[in-house]
Amino acid sequence: MGAPTTPATTGTPARRTPGVPPADRALTRPHRRLVAAAAALVALAAVSAGSLLDLRTPTPKPADAPAGEFSAARAYEDVQVIAARSHVAGSPANDQVRAHIEQQLRGLGLETEVQDTVAPEAGQLSGAAGGATLARVRNVVARLPGTDSTGRVFLVAHYDSVQTGPGGNDDAAGTSAILEVARALSTGPRPRNDIVFVLTDAEEACLCGAAAFAASHPLAADGGVVLNLEARGSTGPVIMFETSRNNAKLVDVFGRAAPHPVGTSFAVEIYRALPNDTDFTAFLDQKFVGLNSAYIDGGAIYHTPLDTPAAMDRGSLQQHGDNALGLAREFGRTDLTDLRSRHDATYFPVPGGLVRYPGWLTLPLALLAVAAVATLGWLTRRRGRASTGRLAAGFALALVPIVAAPVAAQLLWLAITKIRPGYAELLDPYRPIWYRLAVLALAAAILFTWYALTRRRIGPAALAVGGLAWLALLGVLLAVAVPGGAYLTTLPALAGALGGLVALRTRQTGPWPVVAVTAAAAVGVIILLPTVVLLFPALGMAMGGVAALVAVLLGLTALPVVDLLHPQAGGQRGMRALRARRLGVLPAAAAAVAAVVLAGVGLGVDRFDAAHPAPTHLMYALDAGTGQARWLSHESDPQSWTDGYVDGVTDVSDDFPGLGDGELRAGPAQPANLPAPKLEVLADTSSGGERTLRLRLTPQRAARLATLHVDTSTATVLRAEVAGRSVPVEPRAGKWGFGLVFHAPPTEGIEIALTLRPTGGQVALRAMDASDGLDALPGFRPRPPAVGVVGSHSSEMLAVARTYPI
Repeated sequence: MGAPTTPATTGTPARRTPGVPPADRALTRPHRRLVAAAAALVALAAVSAGSLLDLRTPTPKPADAPAGEFSAARAYEDVQVIAARSHVAGSPANDQVRAHIEQQLRGLGLETEVQDTVAPEAGQLSGAAGGATLARVRNVVARLPGTDSTGRVFLVAHYDSVQTGPGGNDDAAGTSAILEVARALSTGPRPRNDIVFVLTDAEEACLCGAAAFAASHPLAADGGVVLNLEARGSTGPVIMFETSRNNAKLVDVFGRAAPHPVGTSFAVEIYRALPNDTDFTAFLDQKFVGLNSAYIDGGAIYHTPLDTPAAMDRGSLQQHGDNALGLAREFGRTDLTDLRSRHDATYFPVPGGLVRYPGWLTLPLALLAVAAVATLGWLTRRRGRASTGRLAAGFALALVPIVAAPVAAQLLWLAITKIRPGYAELLDPYRPIWYRLAVLALAAAILFTWYALTRRRIGPAALAVGGLAWLALLGVLLAVAVPGGAYLTTLPALAGALGGLVALRTRQTGPWPVVAVTAAAAVGVIILLPTVVLLFPALGMAMGGVAALVAVLLGLTALPVVDLLHPQAGGQRGMRALRARRLGVLPAAAAAVAAVVLAGVGLGVDRFDAAHPAPTHLMYALDAGTGQARWLSHESDPQSWTDGYVDGVTDVSDDFPGLGDGELRAGPAQPANLPAPKLEVLADTSSGGERTLRLRLTPQRAARLATLHVDTSTATVLRAEVAGRSVPVEPRAGKWGFGLVFHAPPTEGIEIALTLRPTGGQVALRAMDASDGLDALPGFRPRPPAVGVVGSHSSEMLAVARTYPI
């Protein structure tokens, strides 16, 4: 549709440019709008496809791949051995896995040893479980000596699993990848630097294996570069999601040496703020630098019995191994004495590589984007495309979709979980794609509806400038608060402003304005579309509103292209205006219908069944002193199977302090004939008002962990040692003021020394141990096929406790 011949002034008068009627208030005025719209959409679709294809995992290489390459097929053979069954730290199954790892590494001719020690926890995983945490760990360590070493490169993964699953992905993927990388490196020329392969124990319990190696192994004494390999799902691209501080040089190596570099500085910033830990945490507390990588999609099976080798996407395994091998070779020949920078890098993936630039540019670029958008606003007013009032209104109204889309996405998921309450216990649905698309369609519906309602009165140019202004301002806020994430809004805002300036300063009926705004929108697609795709598995559908927010920001960068789907702005009267408004509603209506249909398809397709069971949580706790037993569950709204065991809410911290603080669902249970852990007094001495007890705590059954707590009303703990190791004394609120948790206790028991200040005659100590498996308990009814086990460190736990007065 051509431009109207009669100008119509609206709002505050603005300076006019000859031939540009103020009634046409868009940044572009193509003579053939449908052709321009089609061309722009095809171009953006191609850019979108390229961005998404770049996130695909590589094709797995076969077992007969060249010896110097990583083969997912060869690595998968180790996965099948490692994840044949659950192998929690300290179990006979874990001993067998460790023996296999040793055999593989020794068979490569590598210097191999087992570090057998007691170590404290690292990070924050176990502190809530009842006190100071330790474990008996047995790490497998092998070294490939360098020819002229400037330092050491450590490839790290944990070989233990949770008690509720075999760990086919978490972390048989990382362990098998390291074994295959070790094979590939040992067949070629030796690297310049030492390569150390560290397969840690007790990661799932407390990160204790990594803590032991980083703090006390001789090979770790001088620090080095750590490459940690993890998995929190079953598929998807391998994301480098965490780095050590001042990472610019590390990221540069990652960008040029990893064959499939997927990672963002935004993810690093977010992960640093979260209370999550992996083995990498233990190394960060020491003098190491490094990178932490994992694939995270398919989170429904995480830590569950479904995390089997068969569930693994071997393309993800191939990407893990390709990147680890490429980085090991690059760090293996790099001078490791100069890897620390003075700043973090900003980086993000683009088709074919990784864009990276110094972090100190973040704030200047953010301010430049603000200046560019301000200039665009000034030129928009000068060219008669918007008045000052309309620009202000466009800015104010652009906040509506920014707020409405994430709120609507959260409400959508709330409604879905009301229909399907089992989702509350999952990181993500088993088949989340339909729900993810529903959230994106909902965000699009809100954006298109907002645009259709405001476009005629405010004008396309004012709305486009208003949207870019919000992106630019968010860029400044992020540059100050979360510098690594500022690129998400700064660069699209800067590109959008430059595209708008080009559009306004070129011949309006020619192709260049459309080319300019389409190129600017393409920048937004390249930066924000992968972010949306990666946010869904990273945060889960429970936080789908974050992805909806980023999707709306992407839409705001593309408003000039969206505008091409509408009739030309301004000048319509009567039936023409009515027809224009109706056409403007079509994209919004289509997106709204798509959101409803996609959510409905998700509910229809992603049903719980034997292959995709509804997760439930159940524990059994027995007080061996009183003979009372109860069922316990973390489920806040128990599902029907769990509801058969628990009813009311209770606080078990007084009776079972080893289970941590907080209220649980509870119900009466039949007492089982199970022995409590044995607590022996090896020595009891007093001096100067202090009493020292030397004790041995010995589980009387195959236990995964043992705990000991001291009643604060009977004594105050001044000092404590466990297996000859001093542990911190940090009083806790409540009855049991001091506690310790010991994972993988040896059969001969644990020696504990407590120096106390008694407040009475006897000291009350509460001992507990915990094993796994409820099948043999009286009153237990096996789960139906469509009912499964939630991925929790306390699922299926069987705890027995007793108080000992000494």
